[in-house]
Amino acid sequence: MDIESHPLQPFIPEGARLLMLGSFPPARRRWSMDFFYPNFQNDMWRIFGLVFYGDKGHFVVNEERTFRREEIIRLLCREGIALYDTATEVIRTQNTASDKDLQVVTPTDLDTLLQRIPMLEDVVTTGQKATDLFTEHFQIAQPKVGGSVTFTFNGKELRLWRMPSSSRAYPMKVERKAEEYAKVLLRHDNNES
Repeated sequence: MDIESHPLQPFIPEGARLLMLGSFPPARRRWSMDFFYPNFQNDMWRIFGLVFYGDKGHFVVNEERTFRREEIIRLLCREGIALYDTATEVIRTQNTASDKDLQVVTPTDLDTLLQRIPMLEDVVTTGQKATDLFTEHFQIAQPKVGGSVTFTFNGKELRLWRMPSSSRAYPMKVERKAEEYAKVLLRHDNNES
């Protein structure tokens, strides 16, 4: 089985206060755009559409089966939301994008990643594998889905949020997922209009 390296660099806008961590991107053949959460079947950008615009289709381009990448990036920059994953090298044991089929070869250097975000206040994990890797690394309790725990990093108190997976395989309606994500995403709403 081949070791697969992460195809993207961390997305860290200036002044980011929130870091969202998934596990690892799907295989390239499943990408609809060159960015995080690229699978058209994944609901992350529908969740963001609901939270920020009240419209799950806000970032969706149905006829092309893709997302409005540049508009997503503008929103993330405006809201101070950084994105990355908890693994930089994996083996796909069953050739799927499912977390249960990912064998982590090299976890992300979470200490270095967090140090790159000096204004960081909150971290969100978007699935069980990401939560497992993060909480094991920092030796902290796992929050329940939709909940949070505090932890200390470099003398600063931060909050870890465990959000429902944006995968359609996770048994929760996208509208309900958006309600959970709003708890943390709207804590950092920088839109002054």
